[in-house]
Order: sequence, then C-alpha cells, then structure tokens
Amino acid sequence: RLVVDREMDIEKFKKEEFWSISSIFQSKEKKEFEATLNYYKGEKVEKFSFKEEESASDVLRNLEGEKFFIKKVESKSKKRNPYAPFTTSTLQQNASNTLRISPRDVMSIAQKLYEAGLITYMRTDGIEMAQEGITGARKQIASLYGNDFVPEKPIFYKNKAKNVQEAHECIRPTDINKTSENLNLQDINQKRLYDLIRNRTLASQMEDEISETTTIILKNEDKINSLKATGRVVIFEGFRKAFSYDENDETNNNENKELPIIEKGKEVITDDIVPQQHFTQAKPRYSEASLVKKMVDLGIGRPSTYASIVSTIQSRQYVRKEKNRLIPEDKGKLISIFLTEYFKKYVEYDYTAELEVELDNISSGKSEWVKILAKF
Repeated sequence: RLVVDREMDIEKFKKEEFWSISSIFQSKEKKEFEATLNYYKGEKVEKFSFKEEESASDVLRNLEGEKFFIKKVESKSKKRNPYAPFTTSTLQQNASNTLRISPRDVMSIAQKLYEAGLITYMRTDGIEMAQEGITGARKQIASLYGNDFVPEKPIFYKNKAKNVQEAHECIRPTDINKTSENLNLQDINQKRLYDLIRNRTLASQMEDEISETTTIILKNEDKINSLKATGRVVIFEGFRKAFSYDENDETNNNENKELPIIEKGKEVITDDIVPQQHFTQAKPRYSEASLVKKMVDLGIGRPSTYASIVSTIQSRQYVRKEKNRLIPEDKGKLISIFLTEYFKKYVEYDYTAELEVELDNISSGKSEWVKILAKF
C-alpha cells in the first residue's frame, strides 16, 4: 500500500517551473565563488518569485553592470554528532544505499557473520552497546586515529523509534580489533558488510565532526539587491574519519564549497550572472532502504520481518524493482485498492503498529493476553 500510495502521488503530481539567479564573483586575489540572489528591489526572493524565463531575464538585465560590495561575512562553527551503532533496520538501509545489497541479502550475509562468531545478533532494535564493546572501541580509536578522536566519556545512545524491543544490543563486531583482512574473509560481500559494521561501531564512540559555515552577503550600491554565498569547511573530521557516508542525502552541495577569505566592504568583480531553470519534483519512488525506513517510522514490522516484507511483495509480483526503485505492478495496485475499499480498518498504517504495541504489552506483563484476543 505504501508503494502504491506513493505511485498515485507521483501520477497526480503537476510540476511547476521556477527560476533562480546566481552570479560568479571574483575576489581581488582572483578566487572565484558563486552567490545566489536573495533580495531583489528590496524584496526577499522566494522559491517561486520568478516563475518563467521572461521575469528571470528582466532581473538579469537590471543586475548587469551593477557593482557589488561585501556587506557581511559571518562564520559559525557547527558540531555534528556521531551516528548510533547499527540496528537491523539501519544496517539494511545503509548496506542498501552504499553497498547496493538488498535487505534480504544483508540479513543472509549478517547471519553467516553471526554464525561464525564475528558479529553480535543481527535482529535487534537496540542501539546500546555492551561495556566490553565500548571499551574495545575506545582503545581501537586511540590506536588507529589518536587520542584526539576519543571523547572524554563513553557515548550512550537512547532509542527514539516507535515500538522498540531492546532485548539485544546493537550490531557490532565481537572483536573490534579484527579487520576483515585479519579475519581473511573470502566472500567479498561478507568483507564489505563486516567493514561497514566495524566502521560504524568505531564512529559511534568517536568525537563530533566540527565544521565552520561561512555566509557572505553582497549588496549593490543602493543596497536594494543582494546575493548570498554559503560555504562549509571541515575543521575536525571526528567520527567521519571512520564512517564518512552521509545519511542526509539531501545535503545542499553548494554549502560544502570552500569560500575565499574576503574582507567586508570590499568590491568584488562580477564574472557572470546566470539564470537557472528548475522544476518542482514529486517525491521519489521508494527504494528498498527508504521503504524499510518508512516502516520503522510508522512502527510497522520488526527487525525479523523488514527484509521478508520487502522481498515478499516482490516475489508475489505486487511490486517490481527497477534501477533500485520499487514500482507497483497492476496486480499490486488492484489488491491495494480492493483491501483499502473493503478492509479499510485492517490496512490502515496505525492498525499494525497498535497491534505490535498490544503484543509488547502482553510480553512485558502490562496486558492480559485473553482480553487482547477477545478484542481481536
């Protein structure tokens, strides 16, 4: 149903055109940087301020030949916390995104690593780590990267996900000192998955990443037009030394550009002003990784069922995978529409989640199973 609903949203989506205006500037030292128009004739430039080429061209004509000066230079330091160690769902998502291994295959490979005694149990919601794991990770970080990367105190994580059963600790190597090379793993995917788990475990006990974000505001002589440039420089890598994959895929790449050192009040040379055409985009189809993430967010499923749910909808031909995206087949659409029409209550997203909570309450002794069964 999630996959079908997303497809219907995509089919209904009407794209809208909008334009942005950027300029390449040069500092006196001949260093180039790009800035985007953020105020025009004293009014803030919004996403849909310029809806067609004609209005963007008018702005361009007005800006050409104008002198721009550095009005403001502001730098802020920012810390980014390390990621928590892996649970079943985050391991499936990461391995799917970075290693292109399906959730089902991830579980099969992890099972083999677990049976060989190389990692802890791979079906878990827990993000806490046993004391021996923390101690081992901290020693290994000091030995690999130096004491600067080891926080003063160990880091403990709290789970924010819905319906969490923390019977097991996180997924981590049983001996953090062993690399995939030491273990002489022959299977390439076992090697890649073990390295991913080990690097994430190390990163979870490392110092924050520290970066500096610089914002430059440029204004014309009468100060009614202004452009803004943003750049980011990493000052201290911290946990990214071990685990560099960025979970926030939507990071604006422009923000990661390094800006030249510029003095306030100085004039800059305008190299080129360029209008850019954009279109709004529908939400993308689910990948296996993003579908698992959505199930976790909604509280549907368990560590033992995410992979089987994703593979079952494909094996029954409700959904097909194309270019790593899930597309509903006609059969899947018909079944989803039929069930939503006649069994609405049972296919609501919160129905399963609430049932999971009731089952948890039985296992923790908060509810009586007879009453829950009678209600069911």
